[in-house]
Amino acid sequence: MTRQLVADPPVRGSDYAELSRRIRAAGLLERRPGRYAVRIASTAAFFGAAWAVVVLVGDSWGQAAVAALMAVASTQVAFLGHDAGHRQMFRRRGPSELVGLLAGNLAVGLSYGWWVDKHNRHHANPNHADEDPDVGSGALVWTTEQARATRGFARWLARRQAVLFFPMLLLEGLNLHVSSLRAIVGREPDGRFRTPMRHRGVEALLLAVHTILYAGGLLLVMSPGKALVFAAVHQGLWGLYMGCSFAPNHKGMPMPTAADDLDFLRKQVITARNVRGGRGVDAALGGLNLQIEHHLFPNMPRGNLRRARPVVRAYCAERGVPYVEVGLVESYRQALAHLHAVGRPLR
Repeated sequence: MTRQLVADPPVRGSDYAELSRRIRAAGLLERRPGRYAVRIASTAAFFGAAWAVVVLVGDSWGQAAVAALMAVASTQVAFLGHDAGHRQMFRRRGPSELVGLLAGNLAVGLSYGWWVDKHNRHHANPNHADEDPDVGSGALVWTTEQARATRGFARWLARRQAVLFFPMLLLEGLNLHVSSLRAIVGREPDGRFRTPMRHRGVEALLLAVHTILYAGGLLLVMSPGKALVFAAVHQGLWGLYMGCSFAPNHKGMPMPTAADDLDFLRKQVITARNVRGGRGVDAALGGLNLQIEHHLFPNMPRGNLRRARPVVRAYCAERGVPYVEVGLVESYRQALAHLHAVGRPLR
């Protein structure tokens, strides 16, 4: 059964418990339904407007530019699904799941249940090579052990992964769709589904509706060739935008192992980095630029993360816990440097 993404309960007397008391006393864990109502309405309007532009432009090669706009709109909708998954919007599971299913499965074609399960495991053990699915061995490798275990094309790729990182993100949108489909239908040899999911039938139906509306809508407005170009540009840039939003947060930060004995506070803080910037960066990255605060308090409303930042930063200084915050370009540099270093033994 898929669980909602909520914060681990603080251990009484721990460093985290004291920080949690300060954050709670400041009212930063209180939901902001009015603010989220505006955010949902404005994001839905943006997404709808992008589709309206598709219709207005019609059967034109100018649709390639519209596809770039649609990639931005799709990512902003996906950010809403992320917030819903963490139950930042509503305390009750039902409304949270409704927004998540509509934003994920119906609007962008991403399985909400699959993502929640995967993201739960990431939050529980961030940057842990054996426990965090985001740094498990795959198209990219994150540790020298993973690099040495590669063979054939995967080994060739690992040698050059720092150079190929951003081009590979153009395939991330396709990967998300394929992973969603596999999660819906994938079974173990004994017949059990591989991915726990509360609403498998509803998710399958919404993904099917998304596919029909997306493909059908494009083919009604433009020729098959232009529709194919639109889909390629849209999905490629959506994957790139999604990847660029998540890459600055943990890549290149310490990767704990089973031998490390870290409490909750340190496990979450030392594996994450914040990205400097104002409200514009918050909007562009869906609040994920405040990754340290988000990992410490996953169900904190996005709009409160910036207010929590000085409290968390001061508390980490009191406890001698490294608190990393860099600019956006520097965050990418550090992530690419890590990928380059991991591939060095193969070169």
